[in-house]
Amino acid sequence: MMYSFMGGGLFCAIVGNILLVVSTATDYWMQYRLSGSFAHQGLWRYCMSGKCYMQIDSIAYWNATRAFMILSAMSCFAGIIAGILSFAHFSAFERFNRSFAAGIMFFVSTLFVLLAMAIYTGVTVNFLGKRFGDWRFSWSYILGWVALLMTFFAGIFYMCAYRMHECRRVAGPR
Repeated sequence: MMYSFMGGGLFCAIVGNILLVVSTATDYWMQYRLSGSFAHQGLWRYCMSGKCYMQIDSIAYWNATRAFMILSAMSCFAGIIAGILSFAHFSAFERFNRSFAAGIMFFVSTLFVLLAMAIYTGVTVNFLGKRFGDWRFSWSYILGWVALLMTFFAGIFYMCAYRMHECRRVAGPR
């Protein structure tokens, strides 16, 4: 049962990490109509009339969103490594449990992506949304929210596996 939780958590984490990377790298966080033509933007580029341009302005909310998304992907990756290692020699260390460490890393990843999404949402709705009349969030943005859920559930699964291991360890051999 404990390995089922770890397997489910590992699946959620891998999917979440893929979604984090795709969301961060793609240019469809927001779509809008500008001068009669459609445009879209991501964290790194904006595209108008079929041509894409780098975001060269150093605007604080873009930098913060980028940084938190990258930190989220990195902590999720570290959690995946700890999660894979927790399958081998599950109880090798009494003081340091790898499934607990993986769960914590997934929750840290969740916190980082939550911060990134909150910053981007707040600025977009309050500033950019008023600037562009006809706009909407797009699929890269939605993938960020789905990644948040996946990393959160990965953390839940690994914490459940840790609790099951702790209950067995305290109860002793049967």
